[in-house]
Amino acid sequence: MRGLVMADAVDAVIAQWNKERPDLDVWPMGVVGRLSRLSRLVEQTLKRFFAEHGLESFEFDVLATLRRSGSPYELTAGALLKAAMVTSGAITNRIDRMEAKGLVERIRDSEDRRSVRIRLTPEGLRLVDELVGLHVENEIRMLSALGPAERDQLSGLLRMLLESMGDTSLD
Repeated sequence: MRGLVMADAVDAVIAQWNKERPDLDVWPMGVVGRLSRLSRLVEQTLKRFFAEHGLESFEFDVLATLRRSGSPYELTAGALLKAAMVTSGAITNRIDRMEAKGLVERIRDSEDRRSVRIRLTPEGLRLVDELVGLHVENEIRMLSALGPAERDQLSGLLRMLLESMGDTSLD
């Protein structure tokens, strides 16, 4: 079935605009509309997956960010804030909730009491290690319509768009 172009909801929107405003070249709506729809579908799928495991998507993001930082699986609150791309109030609320669940702990810097590091607890480490493989399998299912070359091409194109909009490095 690969190679067969099928119409989707965005095609219908474009067809309507082409009929009503033939003077406009609405090609960007095809790309942006599909990215928007895909983003919502991916978010819904991930939300369901993490809910099945007693987590919110943001909780897994924090756990995974800490886990991939390497032992001792901790980061400053500021580094987590930057990685999460949310407000400081939001990250504080998230850490509070995760601390109450026993997934992370706050560690005060012994030399600078103003500095706080967020560290995975043994339970947080166990949970993220248990879920990361299942999460990857879930993502593989979501991308199963694409072959290896298509995945690489899509990844490169999305990277190019992100960079062009200023989303470069987390550092």
